[in-house]
Amino acid sequence: MIAGRGLAGLKTRDLAREIGCANGAVYNLVADIDELILRVGSRTLHRLDEALSAAEGAGESSPQEALVRIAIAYCDFAADNLQLWRALFEHRMGAGKVVPDWSVEDQMRLFRHIYQPLATLFPKRSREELGITARSLFSAVHGMVALGLEQKLVAVPLPALRKEIAGLARAMIDGLIARQR
Repeated sequence: MIAGRGLAGLKTRDLAREIGCANGAVYNLVADIDELILRVGSRTLHRLDEALSAAEGAGESSPQEALVRIAIAYCDFAADNLQLWRALFEHRMGAGKVVPDWSVEDQMRLFRHIYQPLATLFPKRSREELGITARSLFSAVHGMVALGLEQKLVAVPLPALRKEIAGLARAMIDGLIARQR
């Protein structure tokens, strides 16, 4: 339902009808709409993890090129799963509720794809420094993907977006390497 209509199109009444149960029976499966969305997000993150893992081992073994492949795979996954990918970032928990630990762990687990090549490139950096660099690299790529896939003024054709993301990732990594010398 989210894949087809986006997060705003998720209605428990429609979901209950589709799976053949009463509207209230949906809440026998999940505590509330937030948990439902987080569970869908968890499945989306698992699929993203598989895509990033495949990209890691799909070519040249240098950490620089692995990071470029990961960045492009992230872009491709977002483009191919646009509504589910958007739902990961659009969902806001209800007032006073916090994201459960299992959901945070699902999200944070993905940073290993960026962290591990960075740790190889920068063995003298602390875990904290590597974590910050990993999140910064992700933020730059995510921003390009989010704005590039928007169907508004800043839309970028996917082949051009992929090329620009590869260039940005290489430039950031080259700059980080040059700065450590």
